Amino acid sequence: MSDRDGQPILLEMVGMRKQYPGVLALDDVGFNLRAGEVHALVGENGAGKSTLMKLMAGAERPDGGTIYLRGEPQRFAGPLEAMRAGISIIYQEFNLVPTMSVEENIYLGRQPVHGAGFVNWRALRAGASDLLGRLRADIHPGALVEALSVAQQQMVEIAKAVALDASVIAMDEPTASLTDREIERLFELIDRLRAEGKGIIYISHRLEEIERLADRVTVMRDGRWVCTEPREQLPRDEMVRRMVGRELSSQYPVRAAAPGEVLLDVRGLSRRGVLHDVSFSVRAGEIVGLAGLVGSGRTEVARALFGVDARDAGEITLHGEPVVVGHPAQAVAQGLGFATEDRKGQGLVLGMTVRENTTLASLPLVSRLGFVSAAREVELAERYRADLQIRTPGIEQAVQNLSGGNQQKVVLAKWLCREARLLILDEPTRGIDVGAKAEIYALMNQLTAQGVGILMISSELDEVLGMADRILVMREGRLAGELSSAQATAELVMRLATGVEAASPAAT
Repeated sequence: MSDRDGQPILLEMVGMRKQYPGVLALDDVGFNLRAGEVHALVGENGAGKSTLMKLMAGAERPDGGTIYLRGEPQRFAGPLEAMRAGISIIYQEFNLVPTMSVEENIYLGRQPVHGAGFVNWRALRAGASDLLGRLRADIHPGALVEALSVAQQQMVEIAKAVALDASVIAMDEPTASLTDREIERLFELIDRLRAEGKGIIYISHRLEEIERLADRVTVMRDGRWVCTEPREQLPRDEMVRRMVGRELSSQYPVRAAAPGEVLLDVRGLSRRGVLHDVSFSVRAGEIVGLAGLVGSGRTEVARALFGVDARDAGEITLHGEPVVVGHPAQAVAQGLGFATEDRKGQGLVLGMTVRENTTLASLPLVSRLGFVSAAREVELAERYRADLQIRTPGIEQAVQNLSGGNQQKVVLAKWLCREARLLILDEPTRGIDVGAKAEIYALMNQLTAQGVGILMISSELDEVLGMADRILVMREGRLAGELSSAQATAELVMRLATGVEAASPAAT
């Protein structure tokens, strides 16, 4: 089978359709993949990208359409059949067994065996070591997955996919948790796989990665195919326009900051081996950005402030009054909200509804004599659904069925419902498309206009520069410097983050 350019087609999906209760996720979508190419699949959250991949991988049954592999029609009864046919997929949500070792996870269900039928542990470890070596991942094959960082778990997922020796490999946001060095190693691996004739489907909201890797780009919107073009014929601005179906006048809204009184004042925050004498403040109506390289201590500051991790020293003052925050419940009671970087694992209860998640931190406010008022829950959930423009068929929809951008809005709704005055937002737009990012930024502006203070942690330097009124730069658990938005440049932030620039005095 060949495409209109005469190129051999490895995989083709024709007329794919998928209906969920209240949602038409895919409507007559077509897609094809050539051998030896990287074909990027882009679109806003909820566009249907992940659903299309689930159909391809046998994880979901299509309601219509046909999948062809090397010209032969396929109907996979499940993921195992798709894997045996040569299709591998790396999902955004890891499919690892935490209590098993790295090597066991890489070969799960496909362990090499001796003639007697017992697992050949020597071959298993050798194979895992070889794969991790190809990725240049510093991970011991015998380590338990639950002991690994998120970035290391992502590398194990990639090794697991490569171990299948699949001809079609789909990668759904594979770099979301990786460092710059790990990302470059992944790109080198993708280049090698492409040279070996593998077909790579690459899904990412990081358009610079699409420009670096892709041979062709397919854009989806609202469950429909929009276009497929050679990457060089689809500049970034045009890609965004087709993704969102409208012009985005500016990625970052204009900040009209008029900071008020000091909401949060932190002095000498320390935790042995992690944080060292960190001091800063956040004012009402202000966004303070917390920047730095992976491992610099940004998230550790947030966790210590919210009482998730104990601290050895340091004073926290809220509204001018010293407070004790030794537990998250105390932080919530003091008016703090914390949107963690892992919204699915720590920010939401995925099996619960939009209504239940919205009021999760506010149960005392919607209860009387120990009983939850359903009417009050509905009232609040509907209010924040409208205020935050959460796209859902209804507030009784399970949060796990929402797109990433709408899930993040539910996390914000949870803390707004609690009337938090100081919000800690850790990677607030991770895994969110450009259209949803603009909406989150607009919400942040609205909140600061109402006097809410925001401490924003982000690995995206452009985001920090575009949204923060002040920027704190962390390095090795210390505050390396503080910059106003007028002073800050990408180069200066990186010089502070890497230690090239001497620490600047922190403003108060």
